[in-house]
Amino acid sequence: MADIRLLPSHLVDQIAAGEVIERPSAALKELVENAIDAGASHISITLAEGGLREIIVSDDGKGMSCDELGLAIQRHATSKLPTADLFDINSFGFRGEALPSIGSVSTMIMRSATGGEAHGWAMEIDKGTIGRAIPHAMEKGTTIIVKDLFANVPARLKFMKTTRTETGNCVDVIKRLAMAWPQISFEAFDGQRRLLHYVRRLDDEAGRAARLGDVIGRAFSEQAIMLDARRDEAMMTGLIGLPTMNKPTTAQMYFFVNNRPVRDRLLLGALRAGYGDTLPRGRHPMAVLFLTVPPALVDVNVHPAKAEVRFQDQAGIRSLIVGSVMSHLRDAALNNPAESGGDSLRYFQSDATKTGSASFPKASVTGASSYVPHYRTPSAYADWQVPSHLASSQPLSAAASERAAQAAQTMSSEIAEAPPQAPIAPTDQDEVARLHNAPLGAAKAQLHNTYLVSETAEGMVIIDQHAAHERLVMERMKAAMETGEAPSQILLLPEVIDLPDDQCAALIAQADLVKQAGLVIEAFGEGAVIVRETPAIVGEVDAKKLVSDLAEELAEIGTSLSFDQQIEHVIATMSCHGSVRAGRALNGHEMNALLREMEVTPRSGQCNHGRPTYVSLSLKDIEKLFGRR
Repeated sequence: MADIRLLPSHLVDQIAAGEVIERPSAALKELVENAIDAGASHISITLAEGGLREIIVSDDGKGMSCDELGLAIQRHATSKLPTADLFDINSFGFRGEALPSIGSVSTMIMRSATGGEAHGWAMEIDKGTIGRAIPHAMEKGTTIIVKDLFANVPARLKFMKTTRTETGNCVDVIKRLAMAWPQISFEAFDGQRRLLHYVRRLDDEAGRAARLGDVIGRAFSEQAIMLDARRDEAMMTGLIGLPTMNKPTTAQMYFFVNNRPVRDRLLLGALRAGYGDTLPRGRHPMAVLFLTVPPALVDVNVHPAKAEVRFQDQAGIRSLIVGSVMSHLRDAALNNPAESGGDSLRYFQSDATKTGSASFPKASVTGASSYVPHYRTPSAYADWQVPSHLASSQPLSAAASERAAQAAQTMSSEIAEAPPQAPIAPTDQDEVARLHNAPLGAAKAQLHNTYLVSETAEGMVIIDQHAAHERLVMERMKAAMETGEAPSQILLLPEVIDLPDDQCAALIAQADLVKQAGLVIEAFGEGAVIVRETPAIVGEVDAKKLVSDLAEELAEIGTSLSFDQQIEHVIATMSCHGSVRAGRALNGHEMNALLREMEVTPRSGQCNHGRPTYVSLSLKDIEKLFGRR
């Protein structure tokens, strides 16, 4: 018997289907791209059971004749290559390539009319068996119906997700294609329910911005920064969100290469690098970028599903993205630190913040800087160590736990009740001396409603109030969950929040988990939840923003993390929303209560995102700063 043999054609088609059509959203993507290549101005999609039971894609494009209909379902038939040049690709691939693969794992019905004949034509492909074309009455355009996807490949069905998840994946495919083609109207239905509807827009800068507003939201399209840059033969346009418009996942980072939606690590990394240290660790920007590159300089066939691309000049593309994003943010005054601030950071972020032994340059007597300012990036925090008196990760002793609980109670009550004119520091001399000898000292001032300044016996401390309180809230929630469910507060008026179907399903699936953290939610119809209780520890909180961020993160991580890691994600998100925000004015009692609680809370030297919550300067360091040493 020969060791090498040719596979039967039906197996070849099933193998090809496994590479390209791994789930309903992949089949839908191919069909919608075919409709776009056909010159459609309107595309309608209908899904049943997430696309597994039925997918219907109808368009008003140029249609196919009887001969073209039969040719389109042949393997390797395409309109993508007008010449013999494999790299001369200027379309998705009209009516070809994927159709035989889809037809081999489903029952596919194709109906099409060119408008130049008295009638159209219909053809059925059942699990790879091709029927004959028959006349069919219809208007110009094409309708493709895919039924019982993977019915003859039961092993593939085992890897499918829930109907909600598969529907969510399909909707995401439509949204990405709709962003790139504003001149086409899109609508999608799930049974009797309309999932989305995007009207036609002009194919210009204003029309594209309007379509992005339709898909992502008006807040993004109106507040984001318009980007337009060029390097050699590559051009990039699009919108980049303000650093404050950050998200917990990369789901809102969209890339298009020659109008083809892609998910590419090179592009993701370059965009993140362009934002630099303007984003908190673990947060990601919102952006929609359109790259236009000559077809000969980009290979779109490196991935079976065309999800990734390979550029001939990868370094140039990365440089284009990083440089243009950084310059546009700088021009918008979003990343333009004052020179004096950079000088101060050189001191505050030096080894002196850890050992006090660093060598600082003397201040010039002429007032001119005698050195080049050195701006440290977030990587400068990589070797930052939590001070020894706060570095213990061991559980608090009974006495320390009691002090922490008292401090938390004191702070909560003082924030609610203390008068605005409360003194910065106590007037009792013994109390002043006691606070000065405390590790974080006595609060003296608040700068820009963001940073606290305290005086210690050895020098001074600067505290980031949001980062510090974020860690405190997280540690309180962890302690409360270790003893049982965290306390919650019942909302006087429960809040209904609309969410994308996949995010809503992910949140409902983890309802018991978030309940342990004090957030009580219930399903409320299709694509919505109702919030009945919020964590008492976080106090007043924007329930809509909290639940939206939490749902997006849970949908992204899915079940890839262990139960303990999922808990960490949940409480980290909640504590961030419940902490004292930058921009919040604090009185003296509030500031001192925050410092005292930090002193008895484990890991309070770092926030949930890994940044230091405070930096300290010894008197010796301050004297060096002013040239006294």
